[in-house]
Amino acid sequence: MATSGRTTFNLDLSDIMEEAYELCGLTMRSGYDYRTAKRALNLIFLEWQNKGLNLWKIEQATQTLTAGTSSYAAETSALEIVDAFIRTDSADTTKQFDQLLNRISRTQYNHQAKKLNQSKPTQFYVDKGTSGINIVLWSTPDDAQTYTLVYDYIKRIEDAGEPATNNADVPARYLPCLTYALALNVASKSMDALPRIPMLKMRYDELWNEVSDADRERASVRFVPDSSVYSNY
Repeated sequence: MATSGRTTFNLDLSDIMEEAYELCGLTMRSGYDYRTAKRALNLIFLEWQNKGLNLWKIEQATQTLTAGTSSYAAETSALEIVDAFIRTDSADTTKQFDQLLNRISRTQYNHQAKKLNQSKPTQFYVDKGTSGINIVLWSTPDDAQTYTLVYDYIKRIEDAGEPATNNADVPARYLPCLTYALALNVASKSMDALPRIPMLKMRYDELWNEVSDADRERASVRFVPDSSVYSNY
């Protein structure tokens, strides 16, 4: 049996828009149709970012800590901090040591009585603002050794942008879901396509459930008995 031998299929933005309009029984006819479809794609990307963890957008960053400084700006494209740890002896492959930081809430941080205490940090909280994310450490780093903050973060999905030959910043397996999401948006703005909304919504929900389940992180689970339960026997 002869096959193509290729696994590189993708759709550019114009392909996605065209397919979405066809699902609605419509045809893109004007520059306005293109502009509204591109705007809808950007809104869909923002909506997806609010739905939870996107494994394909997780990246890692590092920041050398300064003694006496507790707050550090995360990458400007960061939407959320997944986890963080303190690395020591990063230049020595035989001594490098990573210590996971415990994430706490702003309230828990505010309840720390001695915020200016300097030692190796053990906790952090994420301070989110309109201009970005700050990672606030406790304790405040001291100068006993060189500390490096290493953190995994969810990076924002890139905008649709220009030109229309760009690809969407999503894995190929998300393209069917993205196409139906756009079709649903287009149909909601067209009287002729309104009857198709229930079908489009049902199929979009099915596709979203499939890809979001596939994008979950798999890890082994091990249950360890609590020996303290048996200590009195």
